[in-house]
Amino acid sequence: MILNTIDISQLLSLLAFNRDEPMLFTSGLFWVLFLIFLPLYALLKSKRKKMMLFVIAFSLYFFYKSSGLFFLLLVATSVFDWWVAQFIESSKNRTERRIALTVSLVFSLGILLFFKYSNFFMINFETLVGGNFQPLDLIMPVGISFYTFRTISYVVDVYKGKIQPVDDYLDHLFFLSFFPCLVAGPIVRSRDFIPQLQDNKPASREMIYGGLFLIMLGLLKKAVFADYIAQYNNIAFGNPAGYTGFELLMAVLGFTMQIYCDFSGYSDMAIGLGSIMGFDLGINFNYPYRSLNVTEFWHRWHISLSTWLRDYVYIPLGGNRKGKFRQHVNLMITMLLGGLWHGAAWTFVVWGAGHGIALCVHKICKPWLDGIASTRFTRFVSWLLTFSFVAILWIFFRADSFHAAGQVIRGIITDFEWAYLPVFLARRSTWCIMLAIIYGLHFVPRHVWDTMRNWFINAPWVVKLLIFIVLIQLVLQFASATVQPFLYSQF
Repeated sequence: MILNTIDISQLLSLLAFNRDEPMLFTSGLFWVLFLIFLPLYALLKSKRKKMMLFVIAFSLYFFYKSSGLFFLLLVATSVFDWWVAQFIESSKNRTERRIALTVSLVFSLGILLFFKYSNFFMINFETLVGGNFQPLDLIMPVGISFYTFRTISYVVDVYKGKIQPVDDYLDHLFFLSFFPCLVAGPIVRSRDFIPQLQDNKPASREMIYGGLFLIMLGLLKKAVFADYIAQYNNIAFGNPAGYTGFELLMAVLGFTMQIYCDFSGYSDMAIGLGSIMGFDLGINFNYPYRSLNVTEFWHRWHISLSTWLRDYVYIPLGGNRKGKFRQHVNLMITMLLGGLWHGAAWTFVVWGAGHGIALCVHKICKPWLDGIASTRFTRFVSWLLTFSFVAILWIFFRADSFHAAGQVIRGIITDFEWAYLPVFLARRSTWCIMLAIIYGLHFVPRHVWDTMRNWFINAPWVVKLLIFIVLIQLVLQFASATVQPFLYSQF
């Protein structure tokens, strides 16, 4: 009896929210629960209402395990914005509709600003006027930016008449809380997701095994590549004054691929989970480091965010419809907000401003650039300049302060010697091999990945199992002491 009591208490403790151990896609507990969830989901799939209630319950529990009782905030947001959308659709008074939209935006953005930016604004205000401000002990709900952007797009699209509001509240709650894209995107639009939910088509064999392929690819990117190379990156960025210029350059190159593997790995897992459940969540990354200019980079990097910023910030500001000067101003505002969205620090603002300036410069120079002959040499130079610029800006994204970013850049410029190369290769051979593999795989043609995916889909189940076992062994081999959080889950 005592043993049973201990087991039950341990189980309840495991299933309860733990601030220090939020549940992620790389958590063992998540996969245990998902393996229990999946057959029950399959049994309920044809019974749409029961299936929805089951998935909503699982999604809210997933959010609870990630952010505690803040899952109630998501429920409150879903109720309010569902009602606002209904009111906007039913009202014929333009002023009432505008007021309703404004109230909804203030409500959603107000919550986001409070949790994410309160300390940032107060610290900067205190710096200006003086004082002794103590930062608030706020716990930011995981992924609050992502579900906030999804609910904003829903209400705005209803206001603009692009979609009809959903009559059933459960449809909206299902969309907003859907656990694969709850923590770190993709930022799926209601107009793309709700029709799939209402059709409720079963997942095809291609979707199931194609989804499994994406999940395994995402685990490889995140739990093997990103987490392993992050160990050195964190040390170097944590103490840039203690490393040579060559070592700092390697840390910059390492972080450039770390953030890609981390975020695209999460996206692969999220899209794969959705696919297994019969939902197409789109594409979020399309080989961004192949880009030949910054404009192309933003067409390939975090596609769901870049298109959201385009549709709900850049175009409403006027886009390119009000002359070149206004276009450039609109680009800068959009990218500054995009930078601030990534984090409440001026380093993120500089990161966004850098990309905004680059986008403006590219648009100004585009007529001249289009006149340059496209050869292997010019494409290589274009790629090298674009990649170098993006990598340099990642320094501000990663560094804890401007001082730290300055130390990294200064060290690379003033203390760089190729003589450190053989020593670095000898001491960090595994890290170098892994980084070289990541860079090499990034340039594998897309049709090769498609061929591999199709081969996996059609492979015998024994082969699939062996590949899965090898992947788990790699994860265990290179795993750090604790489960590393996804970088973008904090946004």
